[in-house]
Amino acid sequence: MKSFLDIKGVHHAYKTRNGPLPVLEGLDLEVPKGEFCAVVGPSGCGKSTLTRLVSGLMRPDRGAVVLDGQEVSSPRKTVGMAFQNPVMLEWRSIIENVILPLEIVAPRMPRAEREARAEELLSMVGLKGFENKRPSELSGGMRQRASLCRAIVHRPDVLIMDEPFGALDNFTREDLWQTMRDLRAAEPFTCVLITHDLRESVFLGDQVVVLTGRPAKTQYVLDVDLPADRTIDVLYEPKAVEMLHLLRDQIRIAQGRDGEMH
Repeated sequence: MKSFLDIKGVHHAYKTRNGPLPVLEGLDLEVPKGEFCAVVGPSGCGKSTLTRLVSGLMRPDRGAVVLDGQEVSSPRKTVGMAFQNPVMLEWRSIIENVILPLEIVAPRMPRAEREARAEELLSMVGLKGFENKRPSELSGGMRQRASLCRAIVHRPDVLIMDEPFGALDNFTREDLWQTMRDLRAAEPFTCVLITHDLRESVFLGDQVVVLTGRPAKTQYVLDVDLPADRTIDVLYEPKAVEMLHLLRDQIRIAQGRDGEMH
């Protein structure tokens, strides 16, 4: 399948008082259109740096990030982002927070159309009736649901998720995995998920990419051969358990480069 997001031989280092700190070293990654790519690896290996490069917030020192045939050289409006902390504007209602990207990328879109789009997504994630609440009136899981709606409300070319469920309890996290599954079924999008949770990577991913320790490059790519309409129960089936063990072994190998597991 043709690659939609293509990361080609990317090198990146941060400048420090003691000289350059290499973070990525010849990283290669291919994500076909509509696929969900989960990225795992040792702590500090450069996973979050990767998200900044894909979003255009940073440029690599060498190599290229290519999205839909065009090199990413600056921030793009067609990229959606969701983070671990669902930062929302407290003075705006939930629906007003969700429509914010549309105000930026589609300023001429009628307000009624923006709100209809936001209401559709909020209903899909179980937040119908909460549109006019303030962020502080919602639980952490509910705010993260609203944050997911905000990230895809403008139908981005690619969605980047940087450990969006990491701060939630296990039950809420698993519930949100299923929410993501349903969103993808309703509105297919290309996604790069940074996570430290191997179960999450297998449940959500079409492929799981294991990075080496810093400076990171691609160590292993696992194709997740599970049904698209998978439920949490699938994680206890032999095929998924085998995948988890395989990924854990790959992480241990990667861990040997920096002595720390994420």
